[in-house]
Amino acid sequence: MPTPRSDDDPILLAADHNGVAVKQRIKEHLVARGRRCLDLGPFAPEPKVDYCDYAFQLGHIVDAGEARRGILVCGTGVGMSIVANRFARVRAALVHNLTTSMKSREHNDANVLCLGAWITAPDETLEIVDHWIDERFGEGRHVRRLEKIAPHDPKARVLTYGIFDLVNAAHIELLKFAKSLGGRLIVGINSDAAVRALRGPDAPVNREGDRKKVVESLIEVDEAIVFEEVEPRRLIATVRPDVIVKGDVGHGADAIRARDGIPDEIELRIFPRVPGYSSRETIERIRSRVAGD
Repeated sequence: MPTPRSDDDPILLAADHNGVAVKQRIKEHLVARGRRCLDLGPFAPEPKVDYCDYAFQLGHIVDAGEARRGILVCGTGVGMSIVANRFARVRAALVHNLTTSMKSREHNDANVLCLGAWITAPDETLEIVDHWIDERFGEGRHVRRLEKIAPHDPKARVLTYGIFDLVNAAHIELLKFAKSLGGRLIVGINSDAAVRALRGPDAPVNREGDRKKVVESLIEVDEAIVFEEVEPRRLIATVRPDVIVKGDVGHGADAIRARDGIPDEIELRIFPRVPGYSSRETIERIRSRVAGD
């Protein structure tokens, strides 16, 4: 479940008695950067406390979706990471160096950072935090891997939309992925008029009724809807999905969300491009062969 990023989101902080001083330094550093922090404690190294209590509290908040990211500090970071990862929607990364910090975000979309006050020097700790905060999730091939371990609501309504002309293996893989994210998969299909507005007067190859029949015949698809508008905003408002799936066209999730008017409360998943498949390229190959004949 990739984590949407916003610089306005508060970052949760918690520690045990061994991590109090490091936690305070991290908080001061983040506030100086203009980031909001919510410190769950403790606030003094004495009395000694149980790391699991603070990791449980922070993990519960992230798991419930009430905060998007958190940082935990204990002596080694190990205990904190064990407890935090007991929550289904928490991806807690135990980090002791810069490489792991960046890769935990790029590859794993880690939403909780676990640090060891005994392991990492204070200045390096702040550098690790900066890299972890600033690094974006890499999407692409990593989305499919994360979704294999993410919890999915069997009652969730999943929506994907597009032209779906000349359905190929890449379309099938996208639909299988989308179906795995919930219980009901709805596919929006651009009308012929919308496709002509998007692709030109010679598109599509197959009429909207035929494209709809092909898509709704697939076992993964529960319902196919032809929508008239070029933009999917009305479709999204009508279907009211819990999750939207779109193929990767190189723009990134934030750009797709803005372009298509996808509300923040709807989860957006980007399915990585399947190499070697393109409806446009297939059409061009057919036309060139026909012209050659």
